[in-house]
Amino acid sequence: MRMSSVLSRFAASKHALMIGLALAAAGLSGCTHYQPAPKAFQEATIQPYRLDSGDRLRITVFEQAGLTNTYMVDQAGYISFPLVGQVPARGRTLPELEKAIAQKLQQGYLRDPDVTIEVDRYRSVFVMGEVGQPGQYSYVAGMTVQNAIAIAGGYSPRANQRDVDITRKINGEIMTGRVSISDPILAGDTIYVRERLF
Repeated sequence: MRMSSVLSRFAASKHALMIGLALAAAGLSGCTHYQPAPKAFQEATIQPYRLDSGDRLRITVFEQAGLTNTYMVDQAGYISFPLVGQVPARGRTLPELEKAIAQKLQQGYLRDPDVTIEVDRYRSVFVMGEVGQPGQYSYVAGMTVQNAIAIAGGYSPRANQRDVDITRKINGEIMTGRVSISDPILAGDTIYVRERLF
């Protein structure tokens, strides 16, 4: 009877050990989920700005006051422009969109339209995790991770202040990587400040 009791305790402790190891492995694999930022992260910060949902644009058509206005890129990635209707904007640079609108206006509306576009307001960034006030904030050109954290109320007492995880859309693909707090950010980025381990 005593031997079976010892064996059942051994089996139970072995089972507990296996569960503990499985949980530890799962925890470690969770730690490796976020890798250092891919090369595309740095390249994206020096590429021409690409439009997406939430960007507000100031579009000027020379000598056409009725067409000159501010326009939003909608959730589907289009702007609704007078005379020509829906124009795809998502993923385009400003010169590419200028050309697309000019070409549409040439199709029976204006002989030689002169279209210029500037960003009136960039799409927001999101700051999450261990900050004073997590949420959605306005992006300003040239912003760094540190600037965004400051706007979001600074670090919480438990924050890891060395680096952060950023989720960014690059060429239509969502990527996440770990970057330094001095790194530049882009409009539309989600910044996650992790809790420090100790």
